[in-house]
Amino acid sequence: MAVTRANRTPDIGRLLVSCPDRPGIVAAVSQFLYEHGANIIESDQYSTDPEGGAFFLRTVFHRAGLAAMRDDLERRFATEVGRPFAMDWSFADAGVPKRAALMVSRYDHCLLDLLWRARRDELDLDVGLVISNHADLADEVRAFGVPYVHIPVTADSKAEAERRQLELLTANFDLVVLARYMQILSGSFLASVGVPVINIHHSFLPAFAGAGPYKRARDRGVKLIGATAHYATEDLDEGPIIEQDVIRVSHRDGALELERRGADVERMVLARAVQWHCEDRVVRYGERTVVF
Repeated sequence: MAVTRANRTPDIGRLLVSCPDRPGIVAAVSQFLYEHGANIIESDQYSTDPEGGAFFLRTVFHRAGLAAMRDDLERRFATEVGRPFAMDWSFADAGVPKRAALMVSRYDHCLLDLLWRARRDELDLDVGLVISNHADLADEVRAFGVPYVHIPVTADSKAEAERRQLELLTANFDLVVLARYMQILSGSFLASVGVPVINIHHSFLPAFAGAGPYKRARDRGVKLIGATAHYATEDLDEGPIIEQDVIRVSHRDGALELERRGADVERMVLARAVQWHCEDRVVRYGERTVVF
């Protein structure tokens, strides 16, 4: 799946479902949408096992006047389908982009790429805020018309910094993206922020964790470099993976060239992960994800 252009078509809804697998799920969802005047225009499903597995479904549908009837549709779905099938489910209006906050330190490549794609309407993303523990990128971000808030973080001020961040984020955004934010978020922050947090890192982990990974990778003769985008959890860089990619390198490439190529991969991997999340294509399932 490539990064696609944002969908601003009115009256298009998305339904994302996960539940224990059993006969009749697709029929019940389809019948419900039919009875409520919706036309299914896209559907994808997956079961981990035909007997006793977990079932996942993504359905895109058209319903005239969707925005006005969405609350009623959700209430009826919960009663008629959701609870009887023990579903975790969500409706989304495809015409409304998800509102996101970006967090960054000093590396600008992922941040500026997301801002550029959002401005060009290549992402279903409304970027409302950038938070950074450094002031370096303020002018570049403000050129996009996005507020930039500098909240320094030290070992002594970390708890206070996270409190200030949560004041800005809580109940104001649908998604937080760590666009190379070089700080470890606490478990209490992740529990309190109330929305998914997507992170990006190079794929050397755990072999070359810490400072100077590209130099150490070159010294070891690495032939592949890549990037991983995942949902952030309290376990550092171990959350459910959304997307990964790699490119080949050779003995002729120095550490700076490896880092440049690595930045290219990070940009694309993060953009795809963010877009797939914003298109409601990703379902978390334990320590992994299902991506439609």
